[in-house]
Amino acid sequence: MRNGFFRGHGLGNDYLVMDPKDLSFSLTASRITSICNRHWGLGSDGILALAPSKIADFGLRIFNPDGSEAEKSGNGLRIFARYLHATGKTKKQQFTVETKGGLVTITLHLDRYGDASSVTVEMGQATFHPASLPCTLTINELINQPIVADGQSLTFTGVSVGNPHCVVFKRAGQSWSREDLLKLGPILENHAYFPNRTNVQLAVPNGPKELFILIWERGAGETQASGSSSCAAASAAVRLGLVKSPVRVKMPGGQLNIEVAQDFSLTMKGPVAEVARGSLSPPFVRSLR
Repeated sequence: MRNGFFRGHGLGNDYLVMDPKDLSFSLTASRITSICNRHWGLGSDGILALAPSKIADFGLRIFNPDGSEAEKSGNGLRIFARYLHATGKTKKQQFTVETKGGLVTITLHLDRYGDASSVTVEMGQATFHPASLPCTLTINELINQPIVADGQSLTFTGVSVGNPHCVVFKRAGQSWSREDLLKLGPILENHAYFPNRTNVQLAVPNGPKELFILIWERGAGETQASGSSSCAAASAAVRLGLVKSPVRVKMPGGQLNIEVAQDFSLTMKGPVAEVARGSLSPPFVRSLR
């Protein structure tokens, strides 16, 4: 389909999937921003672009709604997997995808209608080393490090799961508010410690194997759910001894299940939904700059 798209969501985190070979235009930052605009465009938390790969079954480029490129997205990978299956680009139930943040293995779980309504993604290995995010602090690991935001003295744990994350915990029994997220999220995202910016999670352990998180995504802002954020928060909580694996990560959009191995390899399982397929109208395409 010329200038076609596939819309899907993972727990309310929605993406458009496009094949650049079917587009009459290139996906520049300004065009991505226009398409993702929820008032003037189609609206989306980002665009997933099918790409060639020499080392995997498929390649994937992930674009934030501000036009910047992300290394990895757990929800995006689940949506991309459903797109590949639903559009007949693969008949396999297990395959590999190359992202900017590394190679991942995907397993589809088909429902009684034959749809890939649930997907497991082997997300790679979490690391707490500053260079992997990157972070400007000169220490061995970013575990319980002090940081100041909005005049508040906080403690964060820095994690890379192929993309960077800043996880800030409160003790069990306490809570974070949406107002906290809207205030602290953009400050932490753009903090001088993180030269490439960072994703942010405000987290609270709710039990021996459960977390609740609020999410501020780099380049996107407040997000209802995030697979990579769930992986980062779960690995940080396990590393700090706050929870044990497997971890149920609850978010405003729903729940993901994260397994954290002893070497901090991560496996994520969660639902994914298809919403629509269609094409951008010729007048809208002509308006893209």
